[in-house]
Amino acid sequence: MKEFEKARETYEQTEIPPELEARVQAGIRQGRARRSARRAWYRGAASVAACFVLTVGVLNVSPTVAAAAADVPVLGGLFQVLTVRSFTDSDGDRTVEVEQPSVTGSGFADQITQEIDAIVDEKIAEGEEVVQGYKEAFLATGGTLEQWEERDNTVSVTYDIKSQTDTTVSFVVESYVSVASAYQETSYYNLDLAAGREITLEDVLGADWVELCNESIRAQIQASADKDLFFSAEEGGFTTVDQDTDFYLNEAGNPVVVFPRYAIAAGAAGSVEFEIAV
Repeated sequence: MKEFEKARETYEQTEIPPELEARVQAGIRQGRARRSARRAWYRGAASVAACFVLTVGVLNVSPTVAAAAADVPVLGGLFQVLTVRSFTDSDGDRTVEVEQPSVTGSGFADQITQEIDAIVDEKIAEGEEVVQGYKEAFLATGGTLEQWEERDNTVSVTYDIKSQTDTTVSFVVESYVSVASAYQETSYYNLDLAAGREITLEDVLGADWVELCNESIRAQIQASADKDLFFSAEEGGFTTVDQDTDFYLNEAGNPVVVFPRYAIAAGAAGSVEFEIAV
């Protein structure tokens, strides 16, 4: 609890420009809406996936990006996940760091890549807007340009492959802005590229997936050394998983259910993960 109190004290003492609160909350709402729309698109795409011709995609990249794309995590003979954009750009005001994945091997994979490309561009633009807002507030409250340039003003978009087989892949695309701790978003991709569809919790756990997840999560919360950080149901804490609950597949093939920071626990707990044994 000492760590929680310290984190809360630090948070409460941090000056947050009021004009940015609406932007941050709007960004979070847009992210959630986009994830829901993506899941709806996946379900529709699955019915026509068989119409796609399987072809290996060809990268059209600049020499600086091609070097990053050379290290290719191979899924199978047809499917690949690779880095299509990798760069760091700094101008004194902010630093933008990007590691962007691309999925190749089918029409479904191409659609995923197009979505990721749009997400990355959107997160870069939003992050730069947030940093600029903080800069204006920083200078307006007595800060200097020299002091601003000494701060960590990073906009980051990266990805992490959680697991892969010959035809499936589970990975996340993460974005954050260092000056705004609440401005973080993770998009989860659990893909069966051969079938051309999203992998669901029901696919992995069976028809009783909701009950299995809920029972396991409640037990893990009770056994946690930080269980006092979790909100009660009345406080907005965990109640149940549903089709919009985020997860990824780990190397053991088990789904790991993820709740973002503040969703079911105090901010000091960060994002909270629960592995559901298959």
